[in-house]
Amino acid sequence: MNKKIYSVNEMFLSVEGEGIRTGFLSTFVRFNGCNLCCSYCDTLYAQDVQEPNMSLQEILESIAKIGCHRVTLTGGEPLFRAGMNDLIEALSWGGYHVNIETNGSVPIEPCCSLPGVFVTMDWKCPSSGMLGSMLESNLKKLTYNDVLKFVVATKEDLEEFKRIYNMDLICTYVLSPVYGQIEPKELVQFVKDNMLENTMVQVQLHKIIWNPDERGV
Repeated sequence: MNKKIYSVNEMFLSVEGEGIRTGFLSTFVRFNGCNLCCSYCDTLYAQDVQEPNMSLQEILESIAKIGCHRVTLTGGEPLFRAGMNDLIEALSWGGYHVNIETNGSVPIEPCCSLPGVFVTMDWKCPSSGMLGSMLESNLKKLTYNDVLKFVVATKEDLEEFKRIYNMDLICTYVLSPVYGQIEPKELVQFVKDNMLENTMVQVQLHKIIWNPDERGV
């Protein structure tokens, strides 16, 4: 195996800013390269594909040195990169609890069925400009352990959320505002008005604790 197959943008220990582990410590591994370009992207610095800079063993050793049993693989788009299944399998076998943050446009199998691994999958709404790139076949592959996340900015986005919600999937739904474009209380009212009992309304915790543009937090 090529010793340098992964293009890692940054690795750090912090609290999860969104999803079902919000507020819990996790080791974040951010990979370079993404196949989408959302209108509200806040990680443009990881958008472009870069030269590989870390081997599988180097990543595993760095995670072990940090010492947290939770790991979050993010990007960019982690599942867009070659060799990712090898890393996810190694983390699963190593007893880590792995959250894969994926954008919904690439297949989530086979990694989503591994022990200790769950998926936080975006469903891009109209305001993102990427709705047409969503892979609808992923939806039925989500399990009780997984999260389907909608980042919304407009009423049209909320209608798209309702369309998917009405499919009665078994995952947890997360509804989050595009930072600075829609008030969180509007989302709470929307959930109340539609009695969406399987929906978590969230804001991005890391943008409240730190400067919204700060990296590595």
